Amino acid sequence: MKAASPGSCQGGFKVAERIAVEPGLDNVKEHLSRHGYQVVDFRDGLHDAQAVVISGGDRDFLGFTEPHTGAPVISARGRSPEEILEDLRQRL
Repeated sequence: MKAASPGSCQGGFKVAERIAVEPGLDNVKEHLSRHGYQVVDFRDGLHDAQAVVISGGDRDFLGFTEPHTGAPVISARGRSPEEILEDLRQRL
């Protein structure tokens, strides 16, 4: 079972997992930040994010899908910030 807190240890220091979140999902950004995730700008953070959260149901938003980024793409459509957090914990 995975630990409740995000991140991995590197050199004895815990490193927060980087999550790229699409603009307009401020409630999701705030919730993930409060739970220890490093939330990065969607456009600038895709290259090294461990997961991507998008607003719509189109998992190929702007051409970014799991095979292209190497990271899970999570749709926020119809989901609460708590549900998205749980999905991240299960997938990372």
